[in-house]
Amino acid sequence: MRRMDGDSFAGTGRHHTDPPRQGKPPVDSPGAACHPSAMENRSARPGAQNLITDVAGLAVGQAEDARARTGVTVILPDRAAVCACDVRGGGPGTRETDALAAENLVEAIDAVVLSGGSVYGLAAADGVAAWLGAQGRGFALTAAPGVPPSPVIPAAILYDLANGGDKAWGLEPPYRSLGMAAAEAASQSFTLGTAGAGYGAMAGSLKGGTGSASIVTADGITVGALACVNSFGAVTAPGGRAFWAAPYEIGDEFGCLGSAGLRAAPEDWGRAKTNPGARQNTTIACVATDVALTPAQAKRVAIMAQDGLARAVRPAHAPFDGDVVFALSTGRIPLAEPAQRTLTRIGALAADCLARAIARGVYAATPWTSEGPICWRDLTDD
Repeated sequence: MRRMDGDSFAGTGRHHTDPPRQGKPPVDSPGAACHPSAMENRSARPGAQNLITDVAGLAVGQAEDARARTGVTVILPDRAAVCACDVRGGGPGTRETDALAAENLVEAIDAVVLSGGSVYGLAAADGVAAWLGAQGRGFALTAAPGVPPSPVIPAAILYDLANGGDKAWGLEPPYRSLGMAAAEAASQSFTLGTAGAGYGAMAGSLKGGTGSASIVTADGITVGALACVNSFGAVTAPGGRAFWAAPYEIGDEFGCLGSAGLRAAPEDWGRAKTNPGARQNTTIACVATDVALTPAQAKRVAIMAQDGLARAVRPAHAPFDGDVVFALSTGRIPLAEPAQRTLTRIGALAADCLARAIARGVYAATPWTSEGPICWRDLTDD
């Protein structure tokens, strides 16, 4: 971990399996004994790290400002990657998403930035642009001495301004520096839970966080997802601790409680936020695959991946939310024929990965202080 600015923020490369930094120890779970026969017989299983970086060609960097209770996550391809975006929330905050439309000029991006900080957080992409531009990466209509390239960096933000952190930053919000620190920290391993753009997040009335998951099929397709969960809706069913994403869990990646408790009355939203405000809730996410996709095909994957968000959060895509999902293709392997069937598989896998990533982010979350907020690990069955 690299500390900067008087320890106020840090780029984090700590591995996702490190123990929680604060709060109660992990709850007991069946561990590897959870559904062992099912795991042995699966034709598809998580990648080596069960992270989006299992997709070849991707790295992730994160940085946080603990005093401000906010952070930034950067998804960094090692070369320009096809990208699309799907927006379903009623209060989104984004940058350069229009450039991703299939009919427009730009066909590939240099990074995706997810940030806390509401509108201030969009400046995180400025820091990433400066960092990439200094390395000569970016889009250029013409190569000429003294004319820098223009890195293409779509971004989305979530609202964490009211979480009690010190936001008295005046004319110097920390996000440009956080974006640069996150890009510099990019690696194959990264922290889940209270980290990156999910550092200041709340998932309903529970501590939110950053989560990730991956899947590798028997024929070699890799799909991954990363989510920063700051939702209005609840990620657990009313009356217990079971995640709505439980049917898609692989092994014991978020507690292995099963799906028996997944029931709710029509208007019982459980641990959803009880008094949401406009632009104060958002789940922002990125799904990725190593299969070569066109911008239009990546858009279809982003649309399908939104179903995973709806499976993991209830309710989702509300007027209070700014839900945004990016879809990346690193293009390492060809799209197998029949192309539409393979594309359907990728979209379905992306949706499942996103549901798992959302649950993993909340499962791994730890409190900012000994006074809270309440984390999933603090819960008992009602």
